[in-house]
Amino acid sequence: MAVLFDEILNKGVRQGKIPAQTAKARDWYRNTAKNYGNVKENDFFGKKGDRDRMTTMPLVGSMYMYEYSAKYKDTLPYYDRLPLIFPYRKVKGGFYGLNMHYLPLPLRAKLMDALYETANNTSYDETTRLKLSYKILEGAAKYKEFKPCIKRYLTKQVQSKFMYVYPSEWDIALFLPTERFVGASKATVFADSRRKIK
Repeated sequence: MAVLFDEILNKGVRQGKIPAQTAKARDWYRNTAKNYGNVKENDFFGKKGDRDRMTTMPLVGSMYMYEYSAKYKDTLPYYDRLPLIFPYRKVKGGFYGLNMHYLPLPLRAKLMDALYETANNTSYDETTRLKLSYKILEGAAKYKEFKPCIKRYLTKQVQSKFMYVYPSEWDIALFLPTERFVGASKATVFADSRRKIK
Protein backbone atom coordinates (compact mmCIF):
# COMPACT_ATOMS: atom_id res chain seq x y z
CA MET A 1 0.00 0.00 0.00
CA ALA A 2 1.27 3.49 -0.74
CA VAL A 3 2.75 4.88 2.45
CA LEU A 4 0.46 7.92 2.84
CA PHE A 5 -2.71 5.97 2.07
CA ASP A 6 -1.68 3.28 4.55
CA GLU A 7 -0.84 5.80 7.26
CA ILE A 8 -4.15 7.70 7.01
CA LEU A 9 -6.27 4.58 6.55
CA ASN A 10 -4.75 2.84 9.58
CA LYS A 11 -5.18 5.95 11.72
CA GLY A 12 -8.84 6.12 10.71
CA VAL A 13 -9.51 2.44 11.33
CA ARG A 14 -7.93 2.73 14.80
CA GLN A 15 -10.36 5.58 15.50
CA GLY A 16 -13.31 3.49 14.38
CA LYS A 17 -13.71 5.08 10.94
CA ILE A 18 -14.72 2.72 8.16
CA PRO A 19 -13.93 4.23 4.70
CA ALA A 20 -16.96 5.33 2.70
CA GLN A 21 -19.43 3.63 5.03
CA THR A 22 -20.83 6.84 6.47
CA ALA A 23 -20.68 10.53 5.58
CA LYS A 24 -18.95 11.13 8.93
CA ALA A 25 -16.18 8.66 8.10
CA ARG A 26 -15.73 10.12 4.61
CA ASP A 27 -15.43 13.61 6.08
CA TRP A 28 -12.80 12.43 8.56
CA TYR A 29 -10.63 10.85 5.84
CA ARG A 30 -10.99 13.87 3.57
CA ASN A 31 -10.14 16.38 6.31
CA THR A 32 -7.16 14.34 7.45
CA ALA A 33 -5.80 13.98 3.90
CA LYS A 34 -6.16 17.65 2.97
CA ASN A 35 -3.98 18.66 5.91
CA TYR A 36 -0.98 16.75 4.60
CA GLY A 37 1.58 19.25 3.38
CA ASN A 38 4.26 18.46 0.84
CA VAL A 39 3.25 15.23 -0.88
CA LYS A 40 5.90 13.95 -3.29
CA GLU A 41 5.46 11.78 -6.37
CA ASN A 42 8.13 9.51 -4.90
CA ASP A 43 5.61 8.61 -2.20
CA PHE A 44 3.65 6.81 -4.90
CA PHE A 45 5.98 6.02 -7.78
CA GLY A 46 9.42 5.77 -6.16
CA LYS A 47 10.92 3.32 -3.71
CA LYS A 48 8.08 3.93 -1.25
CA GLY A 49 5.47 2.97 -3.86
CA ASP A 50 3.70 -0.38 -3.77
CA ARG A 51 4.68 -2.39 -6.84
CA ASP A 52 1.78 -4.82 -6.33
CA ARG A 53 -0.77 -2.15 -7.17
CA MET A 54 0.93 -0.99 -10.39
CA THR A 55 -0.68 -2.02 -13.67
CA THR A 56 -0.51 -1.26 -17.38
CA MET A 57 -4.24 -1.90 -17.91
CA PRO A 58 -6.61 0.42 -16.03
CA LEU A 59 -10.14 -0.89 -15.52
CA VAL A 60 -13.20 1.23 -16.20
CA GLY A 61 -14.74 2.48 -12.96
CA SER A 62 -11.65 2.06 -10.78
CA MET A 63 -9.43 4.88 -9.51
CA TYR A 64 -5.81 5.37 -10.62
CA MET A 65 -2.92 7.81 -10.37
CA TYR A 66 -0.12 8.01 -12.93
CA GLU A 67 2.44 10.32 -14.44
CA TYR A 68 1.45 11.99 -17.71
CA SER A 69 3.01 14.29 -20.29
CA ALA A 70 0.40 15.88 -22.56
CA LYS A 71 1.13 15.50 -26.27
CA TYR A 72 0.18 19.12 -26.99
CA LYS A 73 1.60 20.59 -23.78
CA ASP A 74 3.13 23.49 -25.72
CA THR A 75 -0.28 24.70 -26.87
CA LEU A 76 -2.52 23.63 -23.97
CA PRO A 77 -3.28 26.35 -21.41
CA TYR A 78 -2.52 23.76 -18.70
CA TYR A 79 -2.67 20.06 -17.86
CA ASP A 80 -2.26 17.80 -14.83
CA ARG A 81 1.04 15.91 -14.78
CA LEU A 82 -0.22 13.53 -12.06
CA PRO A 83 -3.87 12.72 -12.86
CA LEU A 84 -6.25 11.08 -10.39
CA ILE A 85 -8.81 9.43 -12.61
CA PHE A 86 -11.76 7.12 -12.94
CA PRO A 87 -11.49 5.79 -16.52
CA TYR A 88 -14.95 5.45 -18.04
CA ARG A 89 -14.42 4.69 -21.74
CA LYS A 90 -11.63 3.09 -23.72
CA VAL A 91 -10.97 4.50 -27.19
CA LYS A 92 -8.37 3.89 -29.86
CA GLY A 93 -4.99 4.99 -28.55
CA GLY A 94 -6.20 5.78 -25.05
CA PHE A 95 -9.23 6.38 -22.88
CA TYR A 96 -11.55 8.98 -21.41
CA GLY A 97 -11.53 9.52 -17.69
CA LEU A 98 -12.75 11.80 -14.93
CA ASN A 99 -9.71 13.58 -13.48
CA MET A 100 -10.93 14.62 -10.04
CA HIS A 101 -8.00 17.03 -9.62
CA TYR A 102 -9.73 19.61 -11.82
CA LEU A 103 -12.23 20.40 -9.07
CA PRO A 104 -11.63 22.40 -5.89
CA LEU A 105 -12.02 20.24 -2.77
CA PRO A 106 -15.67 21.10 -1.91
CA LEU A 107 -16.84 20.31 -5.46
CA ARG A 108 -14.63 17.22 -5.57
CA ALA A 109 -16.38 15.96 -2.44
CA LYS A 110 -19.83 16.78 -3.83
CA LEU A 111 -19.20 14.91 -7.07
CA MET A 112 -17.66 11.92 -5.30
CA ASP A 113 -20.61 11.67 -2.91
CA ALA A 114 -22.92 11.47 -5.94
CA LEU A 115 -20.65 8.99 -7.73
CA TYR A 116 -20.75 6.61 -4.77
CA GLU A 117 -24.38 6.00 -5.72
CA THR A 118 -23.17 4.37 -8.97
CA ALA A 119 -20.91 1.85 -7.19
CA ASN A 120 -21.64 -1.76 -8.07
CA ASN A 121 -21.47 -2.74 -4.36
CA THR A 122 -20.84 -1.33 -0.90
CA SER A 123 -17.91 -3.60 0.00
CA TYR A 124 -15.30 -0.93 -0.84
CA ASP A 125 -12.81 -3.65 -1.74
CA GLU A 126 -11.15 -4.72 -5.00
CA THR A 127 -14.54 -5.74 -6.43
CA THR A 128 -15.98 -2.22 -6.08
CA ARG A 129 -16.19 -0.10 -9.23
CA LEU A 130 -18.21 2.87 -10.35
CA LYS A 131 -20.68 2.29 -13.16
CA LEU A 132 -19.79 5.27 -15.32
CA SER A 133 -20.63 6.49 -18.78
CA TYR A 134 -20.97 9.92 -20.32
CA LYS A 135 -24.70 9.29 -20.70
CA ILE A 136 -25.10 8.60 -16.97
CA LEU A 137 -23.05 11.67 -16.00
CA GLU A 138 -24.84 13.99 -18.40
CA GLY A 139 -28.27 12.64 -17.49
CA ALA A 140 -28.44 13.74 -13.85
CA ALA A 141 -28.07 17.19 -12.30
CA LYS A 142 -26.36 15.67 -9.26
CA TYR A 143 -23.30 14.93 -11.43
CA LYS A 144 -23.02 18.40 -12.95
CA GLU A 145 -19.51 18.93 -11.52
CA PHE A 146 -18.17 16.26 -13.90
CA LYS A 147 -17.82 18.60 -16.92
CA PRO A 148 -14.34 20.07 -16.24
CA CYS A 149 -13.07 16.63 -15.17
CA ILE A 150 -13.56 14.87 -18.51
CA LYS A 151 -10.23 14.38 -20.22
CA ARG A 152 -8.95 12.19 -23.00
CA TYR A 153 -5.61 10.52 -22.27
CA LEU A 154 -3.28 9.05 -24.86
CA THR A 155 -1.63 5.80 -23.83
CA LYS A 156 1.66 6.82 -25.49
CA GLN A 157 1.88 9.89 -23.24
CA VAL A 158 1.55 7.93 -20.00
CA GLN A 159 4.96 8.13 -18.28
CA SER A 160 4.49 5.47 -15.57
CA LYS A 161 2.40 2.47 -14.73
CA PHE A 162 -1.08 3.12 -13.39
CA MET A 163 -1.20 3.02 -9.60
CA TYR A 164 -4.43 1.41 -8.49
CA VAL A 165 -6.17 3.19 -5.61
CA TYR A 166 -8.18 0.78 -3.48
CA PRO A 167 -11.82 1.85 -2.99
CA SER A 168 -11.18 2.09 0.76
CA GLU A 169 -8.66 4.84 -0.10
CA TRP A 170 -10.74 6.90 -2.56
CA ASP A 171 -11.57 9.64 -0.08
CA ILE A 172 -7.94 9.90 1.00
CA ALA A 173 -6.68 10.13 -2.60
CA LEU A 174 -9.32 12.75 -3.43
CA PHE A 175 -8.05 15.18 -0.81
CA LEU A 176 -4.30 14.61 -0.77
CA PRO A 177 -2.55 17.57 -2.49
CA THR A 178 -1.22 15.53 -5.42
CA GLU A 179 -2.41 17.63 -8.38
CA ARG A 180 0.53 18.83 -10.48
CA PHE A 181 -0.79 21.43 -12.91
CA VAL A 182 1.62 22.57 -15.60
CA GLY A 183 1.02 25.94 -17.29
CA ALA A 184 -1.31 27.49 -14.70
CA SER A 185 -1.83 27.77 -10.98
CA LYS A 186 -4.29 25.63 -9.09
CA ALA A 187 -6.40 28.74 -8.46
CA THR A 188 -6.64 29.46 -12.20
CA VAL A 189 -7.60 25.86 -13.01
CA PHE A 190 -10.28 25.82 -10.30
CA ALA A 191 -11.71 29.16 -11.46
CA ASP A 192 -11.96 27.81 -15.02
CA SER A 193 -13.63 24.64 -13.74
CA ARG A 194 -16.25 26.60 -11.79
CA ARG A 195 -17.11 28.54 -14.99
CA LYS A 196 -17.56 25.27 -16.93
CA ILE A 197 -20.00 23.91 -14.36
CA LYS A 198 -22.44 26.83 -14.52
